[in-house]
Amino acid sequence: MRFHLPLFLLTTLACSQAADPAARASNTIILDETAVKNLRIETAVAEETTFEETVFALGRIDVLPGRRAVVSSRITGRALEVLLKPDHAVEKGAAALVVESRQPGNPPPSVTLAAPLTGLVSRLEVVTGEPVEPGEALAEIVDLTDVYARARVPDHLAGELRAGQPARITVPAVPGRTFEATLEHFGAEADAETGTIEAAFRVANPDLILRPGMRAEFSIVTGRRENVFAIPQSAVQGDASNRFVFVKDFELPNAFLRTPVVTGKTNDRLVEIVSGLFPADEVVVTGAYPLSFVGGSTLSLKEALDAAHGHEHAADGSELTDAEKNAPAPASPEAGSQSPFWMIVSGILFAALVVVGLKKTGSRHAQ
Repeated sequence: MRFHLPLFLLTTLACSQAADPAARASNTIILDETAVKNLRIETAVAEETTFEETVFALGRIDVLPGRRAVVSSRITGRALEVLLKPDHAVEKGAAALVVESRQPGNPPPSVTLAAPLTGLVSRLEVVTGEPVEPGEALAEIVDLTDVYARARVPDHLAGELRAGQPARITVPAVPGRTFEATLEHFGAEADAETGTIEAAFRVANPDLILRPGMRAEFSIVTGRRENVFAIPQSAVQGDASNRFVFVKDFELPNAFLRTPVVTGKTNDRLVEIVSGLFPADEVVVTGAYPLSFVGGSTLSLKEALDAAHGHEHAADGSELTDAEKNAPAPASPEAGSQSPFWMIVSGILFAALVVVGLKKTGSRHAQ
């Protein structure tokens, strides 16, 4: 992934705000306003909060028990008229099909079959003119105003589940939405092949956006702990052996300090921080991942601090001592010495003049 940062400025900084200046300079990233905007950087304050212990599971959306019905005929005949349309809504009691009986008559007697419930036509198994037999499922209607979200929980975690526990459910097909529900049904038996047990949640679906068969992800809350120091999950970067976050510099604008952290438990939203941060630290929660790849500095930490504070700093970003402030500026290369190139050229020209002078002197003596 590449990011176009037209005017970004970079240096590196230490692993904590209290580290020595040289180390701090090796772990700080300094950006300009354009880079901050391009990376869409947002921060959040690290603080103590109520931390929820969760169990994660995968599953599917299903029809709620009792919310599925079929249309069938009690008589033998043929479909004289099919009034249902696949995937369309139908009201309970509305005409669904007209079946013409095989009994004699001119015309033969017919029966109108009604929709058994309000919902969507999920299956239609008959077309006009097709023979109809008693007991055949001619159509299926489902009511999706409430659905079942069925999680397949690893059976070794089953002991942590209880009816009534809340859960946050996300569905990849519906990005940006989280559905709240409580555990209604817990499986009586585990699936020996998959090593999972079912946990089902009744989810309100008034806009009918959830459909049977959709994949779902579950974060089932099994407990809570108070006063846990935690930050949003998106702030933590790196792998299991090298976790770090970007902390907003407390004095330098648009500067972010790469800070190692030790993490504890994680849920679907937060990560517990065991060490590495202090209360009120601002951590990058949006843009942290691309920030890890920013490089190519055009401004040093010294230059950035000079511009921010209005006075000079040492090369490592530390404050200058009185002796350093009063020390005379080092002589420029032009004033104090010549470059090696010009010294060589000057030597060659001098030697050439000496040779020419000797030749002229020799020719005079010969005359």
